[in-house]
Amino acid sequence: MFRHTSEFHDWFAERRRTRGHRVTPTRLDRLDGWSFHPETGNLEHRSGRFFTVEGLEVDTDNREVGRWAQPIIVQPEAGILGILVREFGGVPHFLLQAKMEPGNVNLLQLSPTVQATRSNFTRVHRGNPVPYLEHFLAPRRGRIVFDALQSEQGSWFLRKRNRNMIVEVTEDVPLLDGFCWLTLEQIGELLRVDNLVNMDTRSVLSGLPGSWGGTSGRAGAEDRGLHRMAELLSWFTEAKAAHRLRRRRLPLNGVKGWSGSGDRVEHEDGRYFSVIGVDVEAEGREVARWSQPMLAPASRGVIAFLTRTIDGLRHLLVRARTEAGCLDVVEMGPTVQCAPDNYRHLPRERRPRFLDEVLGAAPARVLLDVVHSEEGGRFYHAENRYLVVEAGEDVPLDAGGDFVWMTPEQLGALARYGNHVNVEARSLLTCLRFLR
Repeated sequence: MFRHTSEFHDWFAERRRTRGHRVTPTRLDRLDGWSFHPETGNLEHRSGRFFTVEGLEVDTDNREVGRWAQPIIVQPEAGILGILVREFGGVPHFLLQAKMEPGNVNLLQLSPTVQATRSNFTRVHRGNPVPYLEHFLAPRRGRIVFDALQSEQGSWFLRKRNRNMIVEVTEDVPLLDGFCWLTLEQIGELLRVDNLVNMDTRSVLSGLPGSWGGTSGRAGAEDRGLHRMAELLSWFTEAKAAHRLRRRRLPLNGVKGWSGSGDRVEHEDGRYFSVIGVDVEAEGREVARWSQPMLAPASRGVIAFLTRTIDGLRHLLVRARTEAGCLDVVEMGPTVQCAPDNYRHLPRERRPRFLDEVLGAAPARVLLDVVHSEEGGRFYHAENRYLVVEAGEDVPLDAGGDFVWMTPEQLGALARYGNHVNVEARSLLTCLRFLR
Protein backbone atom coordinates (compact mmCIF):
# COMPACT_ATOMS: atom_id res chain seq x y z
CA MET A 1 0.00 0.00 0.00
CA PHE A 2 1.14 3.52 -0.73
CA ARG A 3 0.48 6.47 1.59
CA HIS A 4 1.04 8.87 -1.31
CA THR A 5 0.85 8.41 -5.07
CA SER A 6 4.46 9.61 -5.31
CA GLU A 7 5.42 6.31 -3.63
CA PHE A 8 3.48 4.44 -6.29
CA HIS A 9 5.29 6.30 -9.08
CA ASP A 10 8.66 5.36 -7.54
CA TRP A 11 7.57 1.69 -7.34
CA PHE A 12 6.25 1.74 -10.91
CA ALA A 13 9.39 3.41 -12.29
CA GLU A 14 11.53 0.77 -10.58
CA ARG A 15 9.53 -1.99 -12.26
CA ARG A 16 10.11 -0.37 -15.64
CA ARG A 17 13.84 -0.19 -15.00
CA THR A 18 14.28 -3.75 -13.77
CA ARG A 19 12.02 -5.70 -16.12
CA GLY A 20 13.27 -6.95 -19.47
CA HIS A 21 10.59 -6.53 -22.13
CA ARG A 22 11.07 -6.40 -25.88
CA VAL A 23 8.58 -6.14 -28.74
CA THR A 24 9.90 -6.46 -32.28
CA PRO A 25 7.67 -5.85 -35.32
CA THR A 26 8.06 -8.69 -37.80
CA ARG A 27 6.54 -9.99 -41.00
CA LEU A 28 3.24 -11.80 -40.68
CA ASP A 29 4.57 -14.78 -42.62
CA ARG A 30 7.40 -15.20 -40.10
CA LEU A 31 5.26 -15.36 -36.95
CA ASP A 32 5.98 -18.47 -34.93
CA GLY A 33 2.80 -20.55 -34.65
CA TRP A 34 0.73 -18.37 -37.01
CA SER A 35 0.02 -18.75 -40.72
CA PHE A 36 -2.25 -17.60 -43.53
CA HIS A 37 -4.89 -20.19 -44.43
CA PRO A 38 -4.02 -21.42 -47.95
CA GLU A 39 -7.54 -20.79 -49.30
CA THR A 40 -9.07 -17.92 -47.28
CA GLY A 41 -5.93 -16.04 -46.33
CA ASN A 42 -7.24 -15.82 -42.76
CA LEU A 43 -4.57 -15.50 -40.08
CA GLU A 44 -4.78 -18.48 -37.72
CA HIS A 45 -2.86 -20.01 -34.82
CA ARG A 46 -1.72 -23.61 -35.22
CA SER A 47 -3.61 -24.59 -32.02
CA GLY A 48 -6.92 -23.42 -33.49
CA ARG A 49 -7.34 -21.24 -30.37
CA PHE A 50 -6.65 -17.63 -29.30
CA PHE A 51 -8.16 -15.71 -32.26
CA THR A 52 -8.23 -15.35 -36.03
CA VAL A 53 -8.04 -12.32 -38.32
CA GLU A 54 -10.72 -12.56 -41.01
CA GLY A 55 -12.70 -10.26 -43.30
CA LEU A 56 -16.08 -8.62 -42.71
CA GLU A 57 -18.51 -6.83 -45.04
CA VAL A 58 -20.79 -4.28 -43.30
CA ASP A 59 -24.05 -2.58 -44.36
CA THR A 60 -25.67 -0.11 -41.94
CA ASP A 61 -27.81 3.03 -41.92
CA ASN A 62 -26.27 4.37 -38.70
CA ARG A 63 -22.78 5.51 -39.65
CA GLU A 64 -21.23 8.31 -41.69
CA VAL A 65 -20.37 5.70 -44.37
CA GLY A 66 -23.04 3.06 -45.00
CA ARG A 67 -21.08 0.20 -46.58
CA TRP A 68 -17.54 -1.01 -46.18
CA ALA A 69 -15.34 -4.09 -45.80
CA GLN A 70 -12.48 -4.57 -43.38
CA PRO A 71 -10.31 -7.10 -41.54
CA ILE A 72 -11.59 -7.95 -38.07
CA ILE A 73 -10.48 -10.04 -35.08
CA VAL A 74 -12.68 -13.05 -34.37
CA GLN A 75 -12.22 -14.23 -30.79
CA PRO A 76 -15.38 -16.09 -29.72
CA GLU A 77 -14.14 -17.04 -26.24
CA ALA A 78 -14.79 -14.77 -23.25
CA GLY A 79 -11.89 -13.99 -20.95
CA ILE A 80 -11.87 -12.72 -17.37
CA LEU A 81 -11.08 -9.16 -16.30
CA GLY A 82 -11.30 -9.17 -12.52
CA ILE A 83 -10.33 -6.81 -9.69
CA LEU A 84 -10.03 -7.84 -6.04
CA VAL A 85 -11.11 -5.36 -3.36
CA ARG A 86 -10.23 -5.48 0.33
CA GLU A 87 -10.60 -2.97 3.14
CA PHE A 88 -7.51 -1.80 5.00
CA GLY A 89 -8.19 0.52 7.92
CA GLY A 90 -11.79 0.83 6.80
CA VAL A 91 -10.78 2.06 3.32
CA PRO A 92 -11.40 -0.12 0.23
CA HIS A 93 -8.24 -0.90 -1.73
CA PHE A 94 -8.09 -2.40 -5.24
CA LEU A 95 -5.47 -4.95 -6.27
CA LEU A 96 -3.90 -3.97 -9.61
CA GLN A 97 -0.95 -5.32 -11.55
CA ALA A 98 1.88 -3.58 -13.37
CA LYS A 99 1.50 -5.67 -16.49
CA MET A 100 3.36 -5.72 -19.78
CA GLU A 101 1.26 -5.85 -22.96
CA PRO A 102 3.01 -5.87 -26.36
CA GLY A 103 0.80 -3.17 -27.86
CA ASN A 104 1.22 -0.58 -25.11
CA VAL A 105 3.25 2.44 -26.22
CA ASN A 106 5.14 2.24 -22.91
CA LEU A 107 4.74 -1.55 -22.50
CA LEU A 108 3.91 -1.46 -18.75
CA GLN A 109 0.51 -0.26 -17.51
CA LEU A 110 -1.84 -0.89 -14.57
CA SER A 111 -4.08 -3.85 -15.32
CA PRO A 112 -6.78 -5.64 -13.29
CA THR A 113 -5.86 -8.32 -10.76
CA VAL A 114 -6.69 -10.91 -13.43
CA GLN A 115 -6.60 -10.11 -17.14
CA ALA A 116 -6.67 -13.33 -19.12
CA THR A 117 -8.33 -14.87 -22.15
CA ARG A 118 -9.89 -18.30 -21.76
CA SER A 119 -7.05 -19.74 -23.86
CA ASN A 120 -4.60 -18.22 -21.38
CA PHE A 121 -6.23 -19.28 -18.13
CA THR A 122 -6.87 -22.80 -19.48
CA ARG A 123 -3.14 -22.77 -20.35
CA VAL A 124 -3.30 -23.55 -24.06
CA HIS A 125 0.12 -21.87 -24.22
CA ARG A 126 1.43 -24.39 -21.60
CA GLY A 127 2.68 -21.49 -19.50
CA ASN A 128 2.40 -20.67 -15.81
CA PRO A 129 -1.01 -20.46 -14.10
CA VAL A 130 -2.71 -17.06 -13.82
CA PRO A 131 -2.24 -15.56 -10.32
CA TYR A 132 -5.38 -14.93 -8.23
CA LEU A 133 -7.61 -16.67 -10.79
CA GLU A 134 -9.25 -18.78 -8.05
CA HIS A 135 -11.02 -15.68 -6.70
CA PHE A 136 -12.95 -15.27 -9.97
CA LEU A 137 -13.93 -18.86 -10.80
CA ALA A 138 -16.81 -20.64 -9.06
CA PRO A 139 -16.90 -21.82 -6.38
CA ARG A 140 -15.20 -18.72 -5.03
CA ARG A 141 -14.80 -16.99 -1.70
CA GLY A 142 -15.72 -13.35 -1.39
CA ARG A 143 -18.63 -11.06 -2.24
CA ILE A 144 -19.50 -10.25 -5.83
CA VAL A 145 -19.64 -6.49 -6.28
CA PHE A 146 -19.99 -6.50 -10.06
CA ASP A 147 -20.19 -9.23 -12.70
CA ALA A 148 -21.19 -8.72 -16.35
CA LEU A 149 -20.21 -9.84 -19.83
CA GLN A 150 -19.06 -6.64 -21.51
CA SER A 151 -18.27 -5.83 -25.12
CA GLU A 152 -14.93 -4.64 -26.39
CA GLN A 153 -14.00 -2.50 -29.41
CA GLY A 154 -16.74 -3.18 -31.95
CA SER A 155 -14.73 -1.53 -34.70
CA TRP A 156 -11.99 -4.19 -34.47
CA PHE A 157 -13.59 -7.22 -32.76
CA LEU A 158 -16.52 -9.29 -34.01
CA ARG A 159 -19.00 -9.80 -31.14
CA LYS A 160 -16.16 -9.88 -28.61
CA ARG A 161 -16.99 -9.98 -24.90
CA ASN A 162 -15.08 -10.38 -21.65
CA ARG A 163 -16.39 -11.08 -18.18
CA ASN A 164 -15.83 -7.96 -16.05
CA MET A 165 -15.78 -8.70 -12.32
CA ILE A 166 -15.14 -7.00 -8.99
CA VAL A 167 -14.89 -9.31 -5.97
CA GLU A 168 -14.54 -8.11 -2.37
CA VAL A 169 -12.58 -10.31 0.04
CA THR A 170 -12.01 -10.10 3.80
CA GLU A 171 -9.28 -12.73 4.11
CA ASP A 172 -5.56 -12.12 3.79
CA VAL A 173 -4.43 -12.15 0.17
CA PRO A 174 -0.70 -12.61 -0.49
CA LEU A 175 0.79 -9.67 -2.37
CA LEU A 176 2.72 -11.13 -5.29
CA ASP A 177 5.55 -9.44 -7.14
CA GLY A 178 4.28 -6.82 -9.57
CA PHE A 179 0.94 -6.24 -7.81
CA CYS A 180 -0.12 -3.33 -5.60
CA TRP A 181 -3.08 -2.17 -3.51
CA LEU A 182 -4.48 1.26 -4.41
CA THR A 183 -7.40 3.27 -3.06
CA LEU A 184 -10.07 4.50 -5.43
CA GLU A 185 -8.87 8.08 -4.88
CA GLN A 186 -5.33 7.08 -5.86
CA ILE A 187 -6.62 5.37 -9.01
CA GLY A 188 -8.58 8.52 -9.81
CA GLU A 189 -5.38 10.55 -9.61
CA LEU A 190 -3.53 8.07 -11.82
CA LEU A 191 -6.32 8.18 -14.43
CA ARG A 192 -5.21 11.72 -15.22
CA VAL A 193 -1.77 10.45 -16.26
CA ASP A 194 -1.36 9.55 -19.93
CA ASN A 195 -1.06 5.83 -20.76
CA LEU A 196 -0.92 4.53 -17.19
CA VAL A 197 -4.25 2.87 -16.26
CA ASN A 198 -5.03 0.35 -18.97
CA MET A 199 -8.31 -0.15 -20.82
CA ASP A 200 -9.31 -3.29 -18.97
CA THR A 201 -8.98 -1.61 -15.57
CA ARG A 202 -11.03 1.36 -16.78
CA SER A 203 -13.69 -0.98 -18.16
CA VAL A 204 -14.03 -3.02 -14.95
CA LEU A 205 -14.17 0.03 -12.68
CA SER A 206 -17.06 1.48 -14.70
CA GLY A 207 -19.23 -1.20 -13.08
CA LEU A 208 -18.38 -0.13 -9.54
CA PRO A 209 -21.44 1.30 -7.76
CA GLY A 210 -20.65 4.75 -6.43
CA SER A 211 -20.89 8.45 -6.92
CA TRP A 212 -20.32 10.87 -9.71
CA GLY A 213 -20.06 14.26 -8.02
CA GLY A 214 -21.42 13.02 -4.70
CA THR A 215 -25.01 12.25 -5.72
CA SER A 216 -24.86 8.49 -5.20
CA GLY A 217 -26.90 7.19 -2.33
CA ARG A 218 -29.70 9.68 -2.74
CA ALA A 219 -33.09 8.07 -3.11
CA GLY A 220 -33.93 7.61 -6.77
CA ALA A 221 -30.57 9.00 -7.95
CA GLU A 222 -30.68 6.89 -11.12
CA ASP A 223 -34.12 8.28 -11.99
CA ARG A 224 -33.20 11.92 -11.48
CA GLY A 225 -32.45 13.69 -14.72
CA LEU A 226 -33.93 15.10 -17.87
CA HIS A 227 -35.29 11.62 -18.69
CA ARG A 228 -36.40 8.77 -16.46
CA MET A 229 -34.63 5.41 -16.79
CA ALA A 230 -37.71 3.87 -18.41
CA GLU A 231 -37.56 6.56 -21.11
CA LEU A 232 -33.84 5.96 -21.68
CA LEU A 233 -34.34 2.22 -22.04
CA SER A 234 -37.16 2.87 -24.50
CA TRP A 235 -34.88 5.21 -26.48
CA PHE A 236 -32.20 2.49 -26.57
CA THR A 237 -34.70 -0.17 -27.67
CA GLU A 238 -36.05 2.14 -30.36
CA ALA A 239 -32.55 2.67 -31.74
CA LYS A 240 -31.89 -1.08 -31.91
CA ALA A 241 -35.24 -1.70 -33.61
CA ALA A 242 -35.00 1.21 -36.05
CA HIS A 243 -31.49 0.71 -37.43
CA ARG A 244 -29.98 -1.80 -39.80
CA LEU A 245 -26.76 -3.74 -39.34
CA ARG A 246 -26.04 -6.48 -41.84
CA ARG A 247 -22.73 -8.33 -41.84
CA ARG A 248 -21.13 -11.05 -43.89
CA ARG A 249 -17.88 -12.74 -42.96
CA LEU A 250 -15.37 -12.84 -45.81
CA PRO A 251 -12.04 -14.54 -46.38
CA LEU A 252 -9.29 -12.10 -45.46
CA ASN A 253 -7.85 -12.29 -48.97
CA GLY A 254 -11.24 -11.20 -50.39
CA VAL A 255 -11.64 -7.88 -48.54
CA LYS A 256 -12.05 -5.14 -51.14
CA GLY A 257 -9.74 -2.16 -50.75
CA TRP A 258 -7.26 -4.01 -48.55
CA SER A 259 -4.05 -5.64 -49.70
CA GLY A 260 -2.20 -8.42 -47.94
CA SER A 261 1.34 -9.62 -48.29
CA GLY A 262 3.72 -11.62 -46.20
CA ASP A 263 4.67 -8.37 -44.50
CA ARG A 264 1.30 -6.89 -43.39
CA VAL A 265 -2.33 -6.30 -44.35
CA GLU A 266 -3.24 -2.65 -44.96
CA HIS A 267 -5.79 -0.36 -46.60
CA GLU A 268 -4.94 0.84 -50.10
CA ASP A 269 -5.19 4.51 -48.97
CA GLY A 270 -3.10 4.03 -45.84
CA ARG A 271 -6.03 4.91 -43.55
CA TYR A 272 -7.80 3.13 -40.69
CA PHE A 273 -5.36 0.44 -39.47
CA SER A 274 -2.97 -2.28 -40.53
CA VAL A 275 -2.51 -5.87 -39.42
CA ILE A 276 1.11 -6.37 -38.38
CA GLY A 277 3.14 -9.05 -36.62
CA VAL A 278 5.24 -8.83 -33.44
CA ASP A 279 7.71 -11.06 -31.63
CA VAL A 280 7.54 -10.60 -27.86
CA GLU A 281 9.88 -11.21 -24.94
CA ALA A 282 8.41 -10.47 -21.51
CA GLU A 283 9.46 -11.11 -17.92
CA GLY A 284 6.68 -11.81 -15.45
CA ARG A 285 4.15 -13.17 -17.95
CA GLU A 286 2.72 -16.70 -18.01
CA VAL A 287 4.82 -17.27 -21.17
CA ALA A 288 8.16 -15.51 -21.61
CA ARG A 289 8.27 -15.49 -25.44
CA TRP A 290 5.58 -15.55 -28.12
CA SER A 291 4.55 -14.16 -31.51
CA GLN A 292 1.21 -12.77 -32.65
CA PRO A 293 -0.60 -10.53 -35.15
CA MET A 294 -1.86 -7.14 -33.95
CA LEU A 295 -4.03 -4.33 -35.32
CA ALA A 296 -2.11 -1.05 -35.60
CA PRO A 297 -4.28 2.08 -36.07
CA ALA A 298 -3.06 4.68 -38.54
CA SER A 299 -3.72 7.63 -36.21
CA ARG A 300 -4.86 8.66 -32.74
CA GLY A 301 -8.59 8.72 -32.02
CA VAL A 302 -10.87 11.06 -30.09
CA ILE A 303 -13.32 9.83 -27.43
CA ALA A 304 -15.43 12.63 -25.94
CA PHE A 305 -18.54 13.41 -23.94
CA LEU A 306 -20.25 16.75 -24.22
CA THR A 307 -21.64 17.67 -20.82
CA ARG A 308 -23.95 20.30 -19.42
CA THR A 309 -25.85 21.04 -16.21
CA ILE A 310 -29.61 20.54 -16.48
CA ASP A 311 -31.78 21.29 -13.44
CA GLY A 312 -28.70 21.31 -11.25
CA LEU A 313 -27.39 17.91 -12.42
CA ARG A 314 -24.51 17.07 -14.73
CA HIS A 315 -25.70 15.35 -17.92
CA LEU A 316 -23.78 13.61 -20.72
CA LEU A 317 -24.72 13.54 -24.39
CA VAL A 318 -24.83 9.82 -25.23
CA ARG A 319 -25.07 8.35 -28.72
CA ALA A 320 -26.66 5.07 -29.83
CA ARG A 321 -23.71 3.93 -31.94
CA THR A 322 -23.33 1.11 -34.45
CA GLU A 323 -19.98 -0.63 -34.91
CA ALA A 324 -19.00 -3.38 -37.34
CA GLY A 325 -18.65 -5.96 -34.59
CA CYS A 326 -21.59 -4.97 -32.34
CA LEU A 327 -23.43 -7.85 -30.74
CA ASP A 328 -26.82 -6.17 -31.24
CA VAL A 329 -26.98 -3.27 -33.77
CA VAL A 330 -26.13 -0.42 -31.34
CA GLU A 331 -24.58 0.27 -27.97
CA MET A 332 -24.52 3.48 -25.95
CA GLY A 333 -21.35 5.36 -26.80
CA PRO A 334 -19.73 8.74 -26.21
CA THR A 335 -20.85 11.89 -28.01
CA VAL A 336 -17.82 11.59 -30.31
CA GLN A 337 -15.88 8.42 -31.05
CA CYS A 338 -13.65 8.44 -34.11
CA ALA A 339 -10.18 8.84 -35.56
CA PRO A 340 -10.49 12.30 -37.18
CA ASP A 341 -7.88 11.50 -39.85
CA ASN A 342 -10.17 8.80 -41.24
CA TYR A 343 -12.76 11.44 -42.20
CA ARG A 344 -10.57 14.16 -43.71
CA HIS A 345 -11.37 12.96 -47.23
CA LEU A 346 -15.14 13.32 -46.67
CA PRO A 347 -17.20 16.50 -47.08
CA ARG A 348 -17.96 18.44 -43.87
CA GLU A 349 -21.56 17.21 -43.68
CA ARG A 350 -20.34 13.60 -43.47
CA ARG A 351 -17.88 14.21 -40.63
CA PRO A 352 -18.95 12.85 -37.23
CA ARG A 353 -21.52 15.08 -35.58
CA PHE A 354 -20.15 17.27 -32.74
CA LEU A 355 -16.51 16.50 -33.65
CA ASP A 356 -15.79 20.15 -34.46
CA GLU A 357 -17.61 21.24 -31.28
CA VAL A 358 -15.27 19.05 -29.22
CA LEU A 359 -11.99 19.86 -30.99
CA GLY A 360 -12.75 23.59 -31.23
CA ALA A 361 -13.74 24.07 -27.59
CA ALA A 362 -12.08 26.87 -25.64
CA PRO A 363 -9.68 25.59 -22.94
CA ALA A 364 -12.02 26.81 -20.18
CA ARG A 365 -14.70 24.38 -21.42
CA VAL A 366 -12.41 21.33 -21.38
CA LEU A 367 -12.91 19.51 -18.06
CA LEU A 368 -10.81 16.44 -18.90
CA ASP A 369 -8.12 15.90 -21.51
CA VAL A 370 -5.96 12.76 -21.21
CA VAL A 371 -4.51 10.17 -23.58
CA HIS A 372 -5.22 6.51 -22.79
CA SER A 373 -4.16 3.32 -24.55
CA GLU A 374 -6.60 0.74 -25.82
CA GLU A 375 -6.28 -3.04 -25.41
CA GLY A 376 -2.55 -3.68 -25.57
CA GLY A 377 -2.95 -7.41 -26.05
CA ARG A 378 -4.44 -7.04 -29.53
CA PHE A 379 -3.80 -3.43 -30.66
CA TYR A 380 -0.37 -1.95 -31.33
CA HIS A 381 0.17 1.62 -30.09
CA ALA A 382 -3.56 2.33 -30.14
CA GLU A 383 -4.21 5.61 -28.32
CA ASN A 384 -7.25 7.79 -27.91
CA ARG A 385 -7.56 11.31 -26.58
CA TYR A 386 -10.27 11.19 -23.90
CA LEU A 387 -12.16 14.46 -23.42
CA VAL A 388 -15.03 15.84 -21.37
CA VAL A 389 -16.17 19.19 -22.76
CA GLU A 390 -18.82 21.64 -21.59
CA ALA A 391 -21.37 21.94 -24.40
CA GLY A 392 -21.99 25.30 -26.02
CA GLU A 393 -25.40 26.97 -26.04
CA ASP A 394 -25.97 25.82 -29.63
CA VAL A 395 -26.11 22.14 -28.53
CA PRO A 396 -29.85 21.52 -27.97
CA LEU A 397 -31.54 19.62 -25.16
CA ASP A 398 -33.28 17.58 -27.85
CA ALA A 399 -30.25 16.63 -29.93
CA GLY A 400 -32.14 13.95 -31.90
CA GLY A 401 -30.45 11.67 -34.39
CA ASP A 402 -29.76 8.91 -31.85
CA PHE A 403 -28.38 11.30 -29.22
CA VAL A 404 -29.87 11.71 -25.75
CA TRP A 405 -28.89 13.46 -22.50
CA MET A 406 -28.53 11.34 -19.36
CA THR A 407 -26.78 11.70 -16.01
CA PRO A 408 -23.55 9.83 -15.17
CA GLU A 409 -25.55 7.91 -12.54
CA GLN A 410 -27.93 6.73 -15.21
CA LEU A 411 -25.17 5.74 -17.60
CA GLY A 412 -23.32 4.03 -14.73
CA ALA A 413 -26.42 1.99 -13.87
CA LEU A 414 -26.75 0.92 -17.51
CA ALA A 415 -23.04 0.05 -17.68
CA ARG A 416 -23.59 -2.64 -15.05
CA TYR A 417 -25.49 -4.65 -17.68
CA GLY A 418 -23.77 -6.37 -20.60
CA ASN A 419 -23.79 -4.89 -24.10
CA HIS A 420 -25.55 -1.69 -23.15
CA VAL A 421 -22.60 0.74 -22.89
CA ASN A 422 -19.60 0.36 -25.19
CA VAL A 423 -16.03 0.11 -23.94
CA GLU A 424 -15.07 3.64 -24.99
CA ALA A 425 -17.96 5.14 -23.01
CA ARG A 426 -17.17 2.88 -20.05
CA SER A 427 -13.55 4.06 -20.04
CA LEU A 428 -14.62 7.69 -20.08
CA LEU A 429 -17.28 7.05 -17.44
CA THR A 430 -14.59 5.77 -15.06
CA CYS A 431 -12.59 8.96 -15.61
CA LEU A 432 -15.75 11.02 -15.02
CA ARG A 433 -16.19 9.54 -11.55
CA PHE A 434 -13.43 11.85 -10.32
CA LEU A 435 -14.66 15.11 -11.91
CA ARG A 436 -16.11 17.58 -9.44
